[in-house]
Amino acid sequence: MRAIEMTAFDMAQRFVGVREVPGSQSNPAVLAMLKLDDDWPEDDDVPWCSAFANYVTWLLRLPRSKSLMARSWLKVGRAVNEEAEVGFDMVILKRGGGSQPGPEVTDATGHVGFYAGMENGKVLVLGGNQGDEVNITAYPRSRVLGIRRLY
Repeated sequence: MRAIEMTAFDMAQRFVGVREVPGSQSNPAVLAMLKLDDDWPEDDDVPWCSAFANYVTWLLRLPRSKSLMARSWLKVGRAVNEEAEVGFDMVILKRGGGSQPGPEVTDATGHVGFYAGMENGKVLVLGGNQGDEVNITAYPRSRVLGIRRLY
């Protein structure tokens, strides 16, 4: 029997297209991700990027933050930054524009997802809650707070 190797990125790709349900309904898959680590979300109309990251890593029994705060991932794994690779690397970003604290502040707003490469000077992130769905989105490199390897 041959061993099947699956990276966190591979697993995350299986969820591309999963999205919030507009209106008063919620996507049960997104709710399951949210409820894995916290009881407060009653619907999928909340930030769920960290819930997605935690769900994927939980499925693979990898280290995870166990928090719905995106910047909590700055404490998981080890910093790799410039040596980032598609597979087991997480990208933690500042959320939105304006002045924001640096990576030493882990309880501020942020965004997290799986490193998907670089394109035209931007970092590609496979993440949840990107336009209310799981997809790959390009972000300016200036928004990156850190890149962490899970193993």
